Amino acid sequence: MLLKTFCWLTAALAVAGQAADRPRITGIANIAVKVDNLDEARKFYSGVVGMAEAFQTKDAAVTGDLACFKVNDHQYVEVSPTLKSETEDRLIRIGFETDDARKLRDYLASKGVQVPSNVDKDPNGNRSFVVKDPDGHSVQFVQYLPGSVHSRNFGKHLSDERVSDHMIHAGVRVVDTAKADAFYKDILGFRLQWKGGRTDGHAEWISMMVPDGYDWVEYMVTETTPSPKQLGVLHHYCLGTLDVQKVYKTVVERGYKPPSEPAIARDGRWLLQLYDPNYTRTEMMIRKPVQTPCCSPNLDDFKE
Repeated sequence: MLLKTFCWLTAALAVAGQAADRPRITGIANIAVKVDNLDEARKFYSGVVGMAEAFQTKDAAVTGDLACFKVNDHQYVEVSPTLKSETEDRLIRIGFETDDARKLRDYLASKGVQVPSNVDKDPNGNRSFVVKDPDGHSVQFVQYLPGSVHSRNFGKHLSDERVSDHMIHAGVRVVDTAKADAFYKDILGFRLQWKGGRTDGHAEWISMMVPDGYDWVEYMVTETTPSPKQLGVLHHYCLGTLDVQKVYKTVVERGYKPPSEPAIARDGRWLLQLYDPNYTRTEMMIRKPVQTPCCSPNLDDFKE
């Protein structure tokens, strides 16, 4: 009897452990932002950055459709024309791809994260759900399903005009790095790539890579209340390139004048900053540093 009870308990614990395992989180899936004029936004995201407006998506956080600009088959910039005020945050959400949204929901619930009661197909035909990170940002986890609006368009709308074909990170404002780490590092398994700031002793930018890939979320650390324009700098996304000077020349030829020329940042990488009409930043980055980074070692294990 004792042996049977022991075996049952062992099996039950094994099942419970398997149920609590975290499924893979493979990369950035999307960033969604608000603008006040969709036609003007199109001039930037399609006309300057070169992404095709592939289709429309829906999000419960905003009314109406979002224009979906395609980076690649698994990454999108979604734009909602619902910005009503200069003081309103432009960021709607950031999103990550997972291979099992339902299992990830269960895993997060087991860690005490507030999650929806179930995960069914969303209005776009995928399995997805949204949680809040410690700073109140909406974080979506999406599993692309056959037949969804995204999957039906795999291989399509991949514009030759794109200045990049990969989104390598998204940035969000963080006030308390310990709380952010408790969510992104301790629960989700993100790993440190690099941290630094304007001075060597203060980490204002902390790059945390997804556990099962090479994209990352960037903590934009600030305790002071930012202006709307500053929020547009903090809440951003970054596209990878191998030739930032070529991107600079291309966007200028397309009629956009960046506020500054490409420069080497504190992390030793070449950067170029572009902004949509409502200040949301599109950063262009050469991933491989050309100088020794300040502040901390770069632990990036991506192989080009």
